[in-house]
Amino acid sequence: MNYLLMESLERYHHFYGEDFKIECPTGSGNFMTLQAVAREINRRVCAIFLPADGNTSGRAAWQGAAKVFSDDPNWRGLTWFHEYFHGDTGRGCGASHQTGWTALIARCLRDLEETNSPPTS
Repeated sequence: MNYLLMESLERYHHFYGEDFKIECPTGSGNFMTLQAVAREINRRVCAIFLPADGNTSGRAAWQGAAKVFSDDPNWRGLTWFHEYFHGDTGRGCGASHQTGWTALIARCLRDLEETNSPPTS
């Protein structure tokens, strides 16, 4: 659902342009273009799979309490694509072998990198 929402916001941004802004997050007083909102949602989705800020252990939210993915050298660096994720913690829930919609995180991570990279000349 998040991916479809991001895609829709991007398309509406192409139609409405830079002048159309909405409050994000609601109640914050911070107004953003639809493209910026799509990028913020993308950043938040990617944060589930990336190590937390200042986290030197390599632990990401999707791992939950399972330390095998950061502590065991045989499992370190492996990412499981869960069926869904806990809304508050980001811990992976349900089946851990999903390669359908959840695999779109690869595109989201690419988009995040492109957004954060300086333009090339």
